Amino acid sequence: MTFKERIAKKAAEQLVPCSIINLGIGIPTLVANYLDKDAYYLHTENGLLGVTSVAEEDIDPLLVNAGKLPVGEAAGASYFHSADSFSMIRGGHIDVAILGALQVDSKGMVANWAIPGKDIIGVGGAMDLLVGAKKIIITTNHVAKDGTPKFVKECTYPVTSTRQADILITDLAVFHWKNGRYELTELMGDTSLKDVEENTTAFYKVSEQLLEKRR
Repeated sequence: MTFKERIAKKAAEQLVPCSIINLGIGIPTLVANYLDKDAYYLHTENGLLGVTSVAEEDIDPLLVNAGKLPVGEAAGASYFHSADSFSMIRGGHIDVAILGALQVDSKGMVANWAIPGKDIIGVGGAMDLLVGAKKIIITTNHVAKDGTPKFVKECTYPVTSTRQADILITDLAVFHWKNGRYELTELMGDTSLKDVEENTTAFYKVSEQLLEKRR
């Protein structure tokens, strides 16, 4: 299992059956592989509730998610205008949004739409989802390609929203937002507390339960 698959599997474990879930681009799309398709409702902001996987021979080039990837339609799926889709998001009707990130900081702020001086995909629905979804889960590798931490003291990239992310899942660890700060609740694989510390500049607390397990 790759680190991306481990992150996606861990994100799937945070979900409650019968939830309406929006999956962002990248690692979040892999979360669907670890869900009982009959127990969850996947939403895409370009106008479909009831997103499911599709066999290669059944791909319809006109049926894609917000990341332009081909998708299938589950039994009972519904289509709607993208304006109605964003009304669902802004109206608080999405239970969970699972998003990628360029940076997450000590205050829970997320930067995931722009790197100054670089041409990347852009904001998409991230601002609306960060504000409108009931729960936010961020899935990302812990460090960038150049080795710099992505879980930082303060975002240096443009912040997407002033709403805190509830859960941060990386290839090294899982953090939950509790009492105004992030709490390290779980280590991924054979990661050590020192590994997390050396690759993080953000402030966080290690949970008492995790400390007990490590003693």
